[in-house]
Amino acid sequence: MEGVAHLVEVGHFFFILIVILLAAKLAGELFERIGQPAVLGELVAGVVVGASVLGLVPVDPADPYGAMVHVLAEVGVAILLFEIGLETDLREMFHVGSSALTVAVVGVFLPFLFGYLFWHYYEGGASLTAIFIGATLTATSVGITARVLTDLGKINTSEARIIIGAAVIDDIFGLLILAVVEGLASTGSVSVLGVARLFGLAVGFLAVAMAIGLYTARWIFELVNRMRVRGVLVTFALVFALTLAFLADRVGLAPIVGSFAAGLILSRTNQFDTIVEQIKPVADVFTPIFFVSIGAAVNVAILDPRVPENQEILIVAAGLFVIAVLGKVAAGYSVPWRKDIHKLAIGVGMVPRGEVGLIFAQIGLLGGVLTQDVFSAVLIMVMATTLITPPVLKSLFEHGPRRGEVEAATQPVDEGPPPVRPGMGGL
Repeated sequence: MEGVAHLVEVGHFFFILIVILLAAKLAGELFERIGQPAVLGELVAGVVVGASVLGLVPVDPADPYGAMVHVLAEVGVAILLFEIGLETDLREMFHVGSSALTVAVVGVFLPFLFGYLFWHYYEGGASLTAIFIGATLTATSVGITARVLTDLGKINTSEARIIIGAAVIDDIFGLLILAVVEGLASTGSVSVLGVARLFGLAVGFLAVAMAIGLYTARWIFELVNRMRVRGVLVTFALVFALTLAFLADRVGLAPIVGSFAAGLILSRTNQFDTIVEQIKPVADVFTPIFFVSIGAAVNVAILDPRVPENQEILIVAAGLFVIAVLGKVAAGYSVPWRKDIHKLAIGVGMVPRGEVGLIFAQIGLLGGVLTQDVFSAVLIMVMATTLITPPVLKSLFEHGPRRGEVEAATQPVDEGPPPVRPGMGGL
């Protein structure tokens, strides 16, 4: 502890947390009162309290305070995806499996192709930079959309299940693409066996985690339910989620994949209702830290078109933004056999790039593949897709599906019996 004390002042870190939580809740309240999702307020609050405006919340990982904010933000998004997993019916996830897979594949392929071609013709000639540009456009930040769907009360619709399922599959594809671009950045070549190994680990982790978890979670939590110490159930639920997040990270997957899988597993236990009730206050504290930290990373100075060096950056960013939106919206329409879903809402739900796109761009910058100007353009694209999604998605759901489409909440996916919810028969 003495060593840590030399790096950070506890009182100052408490001040940062006070700023984050107050800004998040006050802005969230304001935006809800004007008819927008609270998450949009949290993102905008992050921009205001971030380094480029008020400078109250650091996000640079090289800064000890920024590193601590980043860790808490990762905890927040892990808890968010755990909560989403709890509220997602596993059987319904399987019912939309083919749709989610199709949306994910199209939503990765088209943005990558268009991004590559955009830079190929803009810069003139094929280049490693074009590959990185395409890679940054493939990601989907499920945290943003999941929170919006939760705020709107749409998390149990087929649209939500397809979006979340596709985003999880995106993470697996993202793992492979990340392995490829990292190899290109460091050596200029990629090992096919290495990529195949990572893919096997990703698929294997999900399969093993779900298989073992579904068979063991019920009796584990029946035992935990007999314990008398205060808060034991929610504590073990969090431990379960963080354990799977840790294991996902160990095999190279995003930790949120593990926490989401943990939520899916525990949604089939008899303690489901109690876990959901007790995890919400925890999520209400930690989840806003994630969204504020995303907003705080925005440098508003690069948005000024009057600065000559910003003009080309903004032009490139605008091109990337159009590609980013069109590629994911097209993915929403890639399931023509589904007549019971709002395809445009699915496409828009896949639009935000969030922290995943930033990771890709950061690797390119550190590897010398992306210049600072190109990195800035990618950053603008990531932030624009993140900020635009909440109000557009809210508008789409409020005005209802397009003609010929209906919400899945009112249309069963198949002719089978309704799924058994936890607390009414369990596993």
